[in-house]
Amino acid sequence: MMDWTDRHCRYFLRGFSRDALLYTEMITAAAILRGDRDYLLGFDPEEHPVALQLGGSEPHELAEAARIGEAMGYDEINLNCGCPSERVARGAFGACLMLEPSLVAECVAAMSAAVRVPVTVKMRIGVITARAGEAARAVAQYGEGDFAHLVEFVGAVTSAGCRVAIVHARQAVLGGLTPKDNREVPPLRYEVVRALRREFPHLPLVVNGGFRDVASVREALTWSDGVMLGREAYHRPYLLAQLQESLGADHLAPPDPAVMMERMARYAGHELARGGVRLSSIARHMLGLMNGQPGAREFRRALSEGARAPAAGPDLFQQALRRARATPAFR
Repeated sequence: MMDWTDRHCRYFLRGFSRDALLYTEMITAAAILRGDRDYLLGFDPEEHPVALQLGGSEPHELAEAARIGEAMGYDEINLNCGCPSERVARGAFGACLMLEPSLVAECVAAMSAAVRVPVTVKMRIGVITARAGEAARAVAQYGEGDFAHLVEFVGAVTSAGCRVAIVHARQAVLGGLTPKDNREVPPLRYEVVRALRREFPHLPLVVNGGFRDVASVREALTWSDGVMLGREAYHRPYLLAQLQESLGADHLAPPDPAVMMERMARYAGHELARGGVRLSSIARHMLGLMNGQPGAREFRRALSEGARAPAAGPDLFQQALRRARATPAFR
């Protein structure tokens, strides 16, 4: 979710669920050590619980970045070993690290020794190196050897201190698929994650990939300890509210869009007053608010076009909602 789940996005999503654990976009350890830490890691207290997702393969750099993240208040430190993008592979982090379980174990051990908050690992069920045109054939089968490699990887990181395994139920194809295709072409294999559950019965396990509704999430929770949502929650944030209502003890009702707009207007006003933030940087994460509802197209257009205007302010959010509700389809 690089360039997606920044702090503005996470603040917005928190309004739909008070209990969901939110994750940052992947931030490299090197960037944290050498860049603007406040810009990279700053977040609003309302985002809690929130996990810092790190990218990297140097144990000492990851340990120091984890220490900084804990000091800044993050509730969990996550090492990304699942992102399949080529720029990630070139930097020796992401899914390619699954090919080096001993190195990842060193990284996890160093991070675990540096912090008191949980250290977790995000992964795929396997990694394949394939050229363009070979990917479909490469992912058609998943054999005992593939599963053995996955068990070896999970065993190594668990022994090193990983507290939770977050498993995307697809293989990652390096070199032969785009990041988008890596989310669609490799088949989902929930049965592999269930088998992993049996191999590591005492390791908390979270499953990721392909969940689009409350029913599928609830079914997965009958055999897993958690479900991770990505782009589905981003594009349809009310799914988080539906899950909160379905799973929460007090059955909270999903928030009204007007309430959400008021909340985000207050947030935007505060952020704009601090300086260095454009309204469009906040508004771009809110385009899915009305997804599936009457007036959604008008809402997206009013918000995206209006946020680029030089004089745009927080009142744009309520204006966009009023325009959506004024459409004939809404009435």
